[in-house]
Amino acid sequence: MFENLCTLPLSSELFAQALHPNEPILAVGLSGGHVQSFRLPAVASGSDDEDGNASVLSTGTSTIDTEWRTRRHKGSCRTLAYSHDGEILYSAGTDGFLKAASSSTGQVVAKVAIALDSSTNSSDPPTLLHALSPQTLLLATDSAALHLYDLRTPSSFTKGRPSQTHRPHEDYISSLTPLAPTEASTSGFSKQWVTTGGTTLAVTDLRRGVLVKSEDQEEELLCSVFVGGLPSKPGRSKGEKVLVGSSNGVLTLWERGVWDDQDERIIVDGGRGGGDSLDALAVMPEGVGDGGKNV
Repeated sequence: MFENLCTLPLSSELFAQALHPNEPILAVGLSGGHVQSFRLPAVASGSDDEDGNASVLSTGTSTIDTEWRTRRHKGSCRTLAYSHDGEILYSAGTDGFLKAASSSTGQVVAKVAIALDSSTNSSDPPTLLHALSPQTLLLATDSAALHLYDLRTPSSFTKGRPSQTHRPHEDYISSLTPLAPTEASTSGFSKQWVTTGGTTLAVTDLRRGVLVKSEDQEEELLCSVFVGGLPSKPGRSKGEKVLVGSSNGVLTLWERGVWDDQDERIIVDGGRGGGDSLDALAVMPEGVGDGGKNV
């Protein structure tokens, strides 16, 4: 089903990665502050590949090419995110800067200083970036701040002034997952998102701020993913859930709209004293696996 293309050597430890939304391009952020863009090999096409199982290595000539490489941050590059159209690659590092660069050339087109930690008046390293829509960029930090940048307003990005700042958690934000837009949405873009931080889950709205925060789960929540299209149950389930991975090997399921506490628990790794942590989650593409929803 899957094939390992190669083992790609990097100059320092991998801290962040992002896939281009439209092209086979992978960007990586490294502990040494470098950001590097790779063009991945395209899948071979032909009459023998109609079953969708074509190998990118079938010709023996496929290569992974470096498009550009640059020392983007003086500290480590903590997080990366592409804009919705893929034209801009955002990066944030421990040097306290958020930068926007052309994804095709790597040339920086704008940068801002990340706001200081208000409790200590010191630098506040970033934990993650997410382009919520063409108009909104989200940046989370170690101090649990969640900054919103309005990309329609040049001063919001060039002068280092986020349009909004929320604090949905007491600990750093470990994951951010947008909720699918509702049927009433006219833009087609998400207006709400789920974050995890410490032992809590929270839901934040673009206009109304933090809507709800869960009870203390008594286990660290590390990652999350949204899954829709599940069987719905009138009055009980809309067929939409957020799955959250925890530090003790347990996967928790949260029904959309019922955020006080988890709906179900799945023990993925039940070792003695708690299993290994679940550090990352991803939804498998449609048509991969047994035809159901696979994570």
